[in-house]
Amino acid sequence: MIASVVIPNYNGLRFLAPCLDALRAQTVLADDGREVKVEVEIGSASASALAMEVILVDDASTDDSVAFVQANYPEVKIVRLARNSGLAVGCNAGAAVARGDLLVMLNNDTDVEPGWLAALVEAAVAHPQAGAIASKMLLFDRRDTLHNAGDLMAADGIPRNRGVWEVDRGQYDADVAIFGGCGGGVAYRREAWEEAGGFDERLFMYLEDVDLAWRLQLLGWEAVFAPQARLYHHLSATGGGTLASFYVGRNTLWVIAKDMPGLLIRRHFGRIVVSQARVTWDALRAWRGVSARARLRGQLAGLVGLPRALRWRREVQGTRRVNLEDINGLLIRG
Repeated sequence: MIASVVIPNYNGLRFLAPCLDALRAQTVLADDGREVKVEVEIGSASASALAMEVILVDDASTDDSVAFVQANYPEVKIVRLARNSGLAVGCNAGAAVARGDLLVMLNNDTDVEPGWLAALVEAAVAHPQAGAIASKMLLFDRRDTLHNAGDLMAADGIPRNRGVWEVDRGQYDADVAIFGGCGGGVAYRREAWEEAGGFDERLFMYLEDVDLAWRLQLLGWEAVFAPQARLYHHLSATGGGTLASFYVGRNTLWVIAKDMPGLLIRRHFGRIVVSQARVTWDALRAWRGVSARARLRGQLAGLVGLPRALRWRREVQGTRRVNLEDINGLLIRG
C-alpha cells in the first residue's frame, strides 16, 4: 500500500525539521518480525510493502520553509500555492497530486512516533468500511496528556475532542467507532475522500475536518480510532487566538446548517440554541479579550452567511444513504 502524507504549511519553518525527521524514521513490521524503514520513494517498494510519499503544500509562506525543505529533504514533493488560501485549499491541493491509496493529513507542528503510519494503515486494512482513521494525538510538551482520541459529535452540533486534557492511561486504547478524526493527524481512504469531495474550501480553515466527518457519515462511511498511531502536537502553532475564535464561531453555525439533517436539527433545536447562547454569553462576559470579540464576530458572520450555508445543504443532504436514527445514535448528549 502507498500512503500519501500531506502537510499543509504556512510560515512553519521552525517546526519542519522535527516533523520531517519523524517521517523519515517511520518503520513497519516485516513478515519475519523485523522492524524495517518505510520506503519513502514511490514505486520502490514491493506490492506487499508499505510505501510513503510526503507532500508539503506551502500556503504562500514568507519564511524560508520551501528553501529549507528543498535543501534538506529532497524526497519531499512540494506544492506551492500562489497566495494564502487556507488549510482546506492546501490539503485539497496536496490530495490532488497524491498517488497514495491512503491520504494522510498531518499538521506541520507534529512529531509522529516511528510506528505511526503503519498503525494507521493496519487500522485501514482491518476496517474496510472506515473512510477515516484517527490518530492518538498527545500534547507536544506533556507527552502523557491527550489532546484528541478521535472526534465525537454532540447533539447540540458542537464537536468534542475525546479524551482532551486527560492523562493517557490507555483508557481509549481500542479500535472503536468515532464520529471523525482531527485534521491534524487523520488518514482518509482515497475512495471515501473522493466520493465526499475532500475538504470544503468555503470554510477556509477550522472545522473542515468536522464538516468532512459529517459528509462521510451521511454517505455511510465509518470512522475508527487507531490507538497505536501516536503523535505529539503543538497547540494552535499556526492558527489559534483570534483567528481560531472567528472561524470556529462562524464555521460551527455553517456546519450545522449544511450537514445536520433537518429532522435532527428540529429534534435537537433547543440544545443547539442553548449551546450557542452559552458561547455568546461567555464571550460577552470576556468582552475585553480580543479572542472573545473575535468569537462574537464569527457568530455574527455565521448568522449572516446562513442563507448561503442552507443552499449548500441541498448538495450534502442529497447524498445521504444512512438511516437518520443511525446518525442520531452517534450523537452524544450533554
